[in-house]
Amino acid sequence: MATKKIGKAELERYFDGVSKALGAASAEVEVAALDIGDQVEAEWLPLAGLAYDPKDDVFEIDLGDAVDHLVWHPAEVHVEASVDGLRSVEVIDQDGRRHILKLRKALALPAPA
Repeated sequence: MATKKIGKAELERYFDGVSKALGAASAEVEVAALDIGDQVEAEWLPLAGLAYDPKDDVFEIDLGDAVDHLVWHPAEVHVEASVDGLRSVEVIDQDGRRHILKLRKALALPAPA
């Protein structure tokens, strides 16, 4: 698996493309920082989309009606991808908090007999 840093100028276009290609994926969102430790905010919910709004400088992880996780003023964004697609996204905000999104694709099952 390869980790890649996405520049701020590329964020909006990159995550618009990712959201269009998501398919059926579930996601877990974890926030890690020295002052709060590791906190799981959402555990394996359907992922509706990922977006960056350059006007408001906010990164959004949309988990449908359950959770809308916002990261204000992202300083760095790293993605981990494999031949199967995107595996995780790490967004580090201006305060140094790490917002970690782990992705899991839906299990492909054979058609019922």
